[in-house]
Amino acid sequence: MKMEYRSWEEQIPQEIKNDSLWNIKAYRLSLFLGELGWHDINRLMQDRQTSTLCEQISRSLDSISANIAEGYSRSSAKEKAHFYEYSLGSARESRDWYFKCWHVLGEAVFNHRLSLISEIIRLINHDPRPTQANFA
Repeated sequence: MKMEYRSWEEQIPQEIKNDSLWNIKAYRLSLFLGELGWHDINRLMQDRQTSTLCEQISRSLDSISANIAEGYSRSSAKEKAHFYEYSLGSARESRDWYFKCWHVLGEAVFNHRLSLISEIIRLINHDPRPTQANFA
């Protein structure tokens, strides 16, 4: 499935875009990755060898944006860091699961997802201090 970020973004409800969380690039990209993952998981379910991995892939993908949202909503730097670390761990876990499934998804899809996940990791890891600037 080929989906462009810009066309996906146009479909996002205004209620989500109006929240200041939407300004966080890592959040936007991780939501997009979750959408792509939905389609990837449907494809992986069709293959006996990868069907058993689908729940784990889904959980790790969903956890990236959810933990960014949770951390962004916390007031203390320590709490923010805690959730951003969870998000980083989930991004790395997602990368690991995608690597294990690339034979079924194909090289082009795998390379796209790997690039997107790497960008999310870079954004989360940009600055070890838990500030909103990391994600702008």
